[in-house]
Amino acid sequence: MDEIQELKREIEEIKKRNMRVEADKAWETSPARKILISVLTYIVVVLFFYFAELPKPFLNAIVPSLAFILSTLSVSIFKKIWLKSHKL
Repeated sequence: MDEIQELKREIEEIKKRNMRVEADKAWETSPARKILISVLTYIVVVLFFYFAELPKPFLNAIVPSLAFILSTLSVSIFKKIWLKSHKL
C-alpha cells in the first residue's frame, strides 16, 4: 500500500506543478501583462526623456510603448510561420 500512496502523492505534485505552469503561461500571453508592460515602458521612457531634458517627453514616450504593442501582436504571426516551416 505504501507504493500506491507514494504514486498518488507524486501524481498530485505533478498536477499542482502543471497548474502553476499553465497559470504562468496564461499570464505570459495575457492582454493584462501586455498592457502593464506598455504602461510601465511609457512611464520609464517619460522619466528618462524628462530628466534628459528632451522635447515633449509625454508625447515622444508613446513611440516605444506602441512599438512594444506592435511587436507583441506580430510575434504570434511569426511564431505560426516558424512552426509551419519547422513542422512542429
